Amino acid sequence: MQKSAFLKEEGDTPKNRVWGFLIVHSEYDYSMKDIARYSDVGYTTLKTMWKEFRQKKTVLQTRIVGKAKMYKLNFKNPVVNKFVDYYWAVVDAVVRRDNNIKEKIKDEKKESYHSSSVGAVPVSATHI
Repeated sequence: MQKSAFLKEEGDTPKNRVWGFLIVHSEYDYSMKDIARYSDVGYTTLKTMWKEFRQKKTVLQTRIVGKAKMYKLNFKNPVVNKFVDYYWAVVDAVVRRDNNIKEKIKDEKKESYHSSSVGAVPVSATHI
């Protein structure tokens, strides 16, 4: 599995993998089994993290399909929104750095180039 820009920069930990999966695929809800599979985290590891995610209201249960409970990120939680902004800012910075993209910023006295600019950060990959 290829690592995302966020995982390369911030560390390839199970929690970061789960965060990354839930952020990038935030339009849909997933069962814990699917979250574990698609984020490449062991189900037992996810279960231990999941208690914290539920207690901090990071994720919400959206529905029940058969026996499976479906979850997605809780965007009403300000901590989740801040982390999503941080996630996309890190991805933006890594992509800009790796591709030598510099944003031109005009100053009143002189022109300079700045390589670290985030601007409006998309909430999901579909907003890019």
